[in-house]
Amino acid sequence: MRLSAVVLAAGKSERMGRNKLLIEFRGRPLLAWVLEAVEASRIDETLVVVGHNFQELQPILRAYDVEEVYNPDYELGMTTSFQAGLRRASGDAAFLILGDQLGLKPELLDEMAGVMEKDPEALLVSPMYQGRRGHPVLFHRALFQEILALPPGTPIKVVVDRYDAYHRYVEGDFWCIFDLDTPEDVERASRLFSP
Repeated sequence: MRLSAVVLAAGKSERMGRNKLLIEFRGRPLLAWVLEAVEASRIDETLVVVGHNFQELQPILRAYDVEEVYNPDYELGMTTSFQAGLRRASGDAAFLILGDQLGLKPELLDEMAGVMEKDPEALLVSPMYQGRRGHPVLFHRALFQEILALPPGTPIKVVVDRYDAYHRYVEGDFWCIFDLDTPEDVERASRLFSP
């Protein structure tokens, strides 16, 4: 199974007050930690969707084997960014990976792919932690067209919920459900993060 990763890096980080993907943890920008995990996994292609002030991210992107995809509609929400990446994805399945998911592990990505490969009915795979569904999410190509047809502003969750019977889960960790949106979140993450 060929695997694509769509890494969402187009947002404005409004609650943070600055581009959160550039915030350093253990001496490296947040986005670099995410791309490193993706690169260490068995994913075949990585598409990084950019938008707001995308020039700031280019020095990081050049250090990795990724394709940059510009989303002109990034202000219309996350769905438009995932759609922009999916249009370029050549995989049999694609991960939706948040560019701010500190603590992402290549082992998790590989385990999720393995679950989809072994189960012909699996159309979605997500990590679960303490009863909560988290990120990243792996989507089978069979769902791409439905996701691409979503109008701007419609959450991807609409498609996820539609296929609940075909959704499989793996055991995740705290980082799968942790939101990094505010300076307070950064302080907490800095205390807890150990690569």
